[in-house]
Amino acid sequence: MSDRRPHLDRLAIVLVVGCCVLWGLNQVAVKAVLGEVPPLVQAAVRSLAGAVLVIAWARARGIPLWRSDGTLPGGLAAGLLFGAEFACVFFGLQYTTASRMIVFIYFAPFVVALGMPFITRAERLSAAQFGGLVVAFAGVAFAFAEGFTQPAVGPLQWLGDTLGVVAAVLWAATTLVIRATPLAGAAPEKTLVYQLAVSGVMLLGASLALGDRWTLSLSALAWLSLGYQTLIVVFVSYLVWFWLVRHYPATRLSAFTLLTPVFGLLMGVVLLGEAVTVRLLVALAGVVAGIALVNRQPRMRPTSEVVE
Repeated sequence: MSDRRPHLDRLAIVLVVGCCVLWGLNQVAVKAVLGEVPPLVQAAVRSLAGAVLVIAWARARGIPLWRSDGTLPGGLAAGLLFGAEFACVFFGLQYTTASRMIVFIYFAPFVVALGMPFITRAERLSAAQFGGLVVAFAGVAFAFAEGFTQPAVGPLQWLGDTLGVVAAVLWAATTLVIRATPLAGAAPEKTLVYQLAVSGVMLLGASLALGDRWTLSLSALAWLSLGYQTLIVVFVSYLVWFWLVRHYPATRLSAFTLLTPVFGLLMGVVLLGEAVTVRLLVALAGVVAGIALVNRQPRMRPTSEVVE
């Protein structure tokens, strides 16, 4: 019997919103120590250390990770996509602004919505639900549009913007690979180990190739930031996220991730003293309305179609 649910229940909503809060705060944690720990170093450390934590967790709970179950090709693909996404984001930030980058990254739910019907008919969006995605994304884009008014960062800004779009496609492709391969039935811990281990090696190689400075002589704030990114974000929230993807519709979950940049702005207000703007309030309203539309349950039809 399948344990997948066709709609998001209260537990799923609480968990996915909690993940969005953690991911929004993560942006503040990363930004706070960028001058001390380069971005690729942060990404590599949290992926590799996170992989170790997940492996230890799985062994303690008796969850088999190394058993041959046909997940290796999908796991390697998901890990490569995950690592490539982060590489595109961090490399692209050299040529474009962070506000522009995050707008392009959150194009991912559209790619998931377009690709998921090719995997399962049960997740095909209605016109109203697709309209909800548009409304939610428009709210996020409006909040970050203030970054568009800044002076051009250089002649290669188009490259950074393009890499942001590529990162969004890679993020969405990771979700689709998980659902389309035997990873869909694998333990979340195993899926996460694949992504963290493979991406960690990729990001480590990229950091070394770029000549990033690695040192253990860090401030307390830097260690706190790395600890938060590794333990709370990578270990706890990612396990929860992959459990959600395994049990609930990926398209509707992806719509909720549009809350992440909005929470990031709120955390900036609280922790960095940034001003609350009308754009932020409009974005919050747009995201809430969009999510309500995407998660609106369709009317029941007299059909014998089996839902996954």
